[in-house]
Amino acid sequence: MNDDILLSMTGIDKRFAGIPALSGASFAVGRGEVHALIGQNGAGKSTLIKVLTGYYRRDAGDVAFDGKPFEVFSPQLAQASGISTIYQEINLVPYRSITENICLGREARHYGLLDWKRMHKEAETLLRRFNVRVDVDRPLMEFNTATQQMVAIARAIGFSAKLVVMDEPTSSLDDREVTVLFDVIRQLKQEGVSVVFVSHKLDELYEVCDRVTIMRDGRTVKTAAMTEIDKIGLVSSMLGRTINRAEGHATAFSDRDEKKIGKVLLSAQNLSINRTVQDVSFDVRSGEIAGFAGLLGAGRTETARLVFGIDRPRAGIMHYDGQQFDPRSPADAIAAGMGFCTEDRKSEGIVPEMSVAENMMLALMPKVSKSGVIDEKAQRKIVERFIRQLDIKCSGPDQKVRELSGGNQQKVLLGRWLAMNPTLLILDEPTRGIDVGAKGEIQSLIKSLADRGLAVLMISSELEEVIEGADRVFVLREGITVAEFDRNQATEDVLMSAMAHGNAPRIVEAAS
Repeated sequence: MNDDILLSMTGIDKRFAGIPALSGASFAVGRGEVHALIGQNGAGKSTLIKVLTGYYRRDAGDVAFDGKPFEVFSPQLAQASGISTIYQEINLVPYRSITENICLGREARHYGLLDWKRMHKEAETLLRRFNVRVDVDRPLMEFNTATQQMVAIARAIGFSAKLVVMDEPTSSLDDREVTVLFDVIRQLKQEGVSVVFVSHKLDELYEVCDRVTIMRDGRTVKTAAMTEIDKIGLVSSMLGRTINRAEGHATAFSDRDEKKIGKVLLSAQNLSINRTVQDVSFDVRSGEIAGFAGLLGAGRTETARLVFGIDRPRAGIMHYDGQQFDPRSPADAIAAGMGFCTEDRKSEGIVPEMSVAENMMLALMPKVSKSGVIDEKAQRKIVERFIRQLDIKCSGPDQKVRELSGGNQQKVLLGRWLAMNPTLLILDEPTRGIDVGAKGEIQSLIKSLADRGLAVLMISSELEEVIEGADRVFVLREGITVAEFDRNQATEDVLMSAMAHGNAPRIVEAAS
C-alpha cells in the first residue's frame, strides 16, 4: 500500500433487502488531504461513510486504514481507531454542557474524580480555534445551531483523529462561520490530519478541497484533482449526462398545447427561510407544468414546503388565485386548493399498514363524515372511481397499501389529492423509485391532469423528465432562483450550465 494513502476502500458492496446501495465502490484519501465526496440523493455517499465507520457491515470489498486492514463494528470503535465523523444532523446531548459534550467518552480525571477545570480549559481552547468564545459550562441547548455545529466539530478534533469526516458541515453556518471552519480545515491539513468533506455546494469544494470523488447509483464514477475538473464536469458526472447533448430522451410526456395554459395561479417572490432557501421566485399558471431543476441542496423541496405551509418563510410574498397567500399550516394550503405528493412517499406519504381506501381518503375524510361518522358508502364510491381512473393495480380498496408496487403506491397518493379536486398539485420526485412502465403511466397522468386545467409544480432530479415534461423550468442553486427557461430554451446544456455556475446568460441569449 502507498505510504501516502491513509484510507483505501476498494470493491465495496452493500445491499439492503437484495437491492444494491453500493456496487464495487472505491474511495481513497491521502494523508493530510482534504477530499470531497459528492453525488446526488441515492448516490451512495452516506452508505459508504457508514460502512467505513462501522454503522453498516459491508457485503464485499476491502478497507485499509493507516497501512493496516480495517474493520470496525460500531462508530465508537471507528472513533477510537482515529476516525471522527461529524453528521449533518447534530448528534450531541442538548441538556449537557458544552464541556460535557466535547469531552464525552474521554473525560479527564484527577484522583478518580472528574477534572472539571482541565476539561473546561480544553473545551475553551478547542472552540477558540473557531473564534467561538462562550460559557462552556452552560447547556448546549441554550446555544444556536451554528454554535452547536462548532461544538460537534470541536468534539471530533478533540479525539486527535487521523481522519475527520464532515457531512454537510456548513449547512447551518453563516458566511463568517464558514470562513472560520475552512481556516480550521486548513490547520488540520497542515497538522497532517485528513478530511473527507461531503457537500452539495460546488463553490466550497474549490475553496477548500484537494481532490474529489463523485458517486452515482452506488458506484464511484470519477476521482480527480479539483484543479483538473470544472463545475460543468462535476455536474455532468453527478447526473451522468454530457454537456454537449442538447436533446432529451422522449418520455411519456408529449407536446403540450400552450393554448390550454391559463393565467398565473401561484406566484412567489423572494422567498427565504435560511441558507437552504435564500431568494426564490417563480410562478405557476393554470394548466401548466412548471418544473424545478437543481442539484441536491438547491432548495427545491424546501421551497415546496414553504408553499404548502409546512414551514413558514422568513421573508418573501406569495399570491394564490389573485389573493395574498400566507399559509400557516398544510390545512390552509389544502383549503386553498393545493395538494402535495412528497418526495419520500414511504415516510411522509403512505401509511403502510392502512388500506388503499384509508390512505386515499386521509385528506378528504372531513368531507365524507357527518358529525364524526364516516359515510362509508360515499367513501367507497370515491375510492373505486380513482382506482379505475388511475388504473391502480390492487385486489381492492381494502388491500394494505404496503403490498402494492412503488408505482401503484404513488398512484394512491395522487388519488388522495385528486379526490380533493385541487387547483394546484405539487409533485416532488413523482417517478423516483418506480419501474419504467409505471413511470410512463405517472408521466401520462400528469400531462392529462395539466391538459384538464390543473396547475402542476413538478420537482425532478432527472433532467430529461423536466425538459420533456415542463412548460417552463426554474433552476435553483443553493437556495436561489438563478434562471428560468421556457420549453424551447430548456436543453440539458443550459440547465447544467445554470446548475453549475448560477446563471447562463450567454446560452440563454443564444437560445432565445
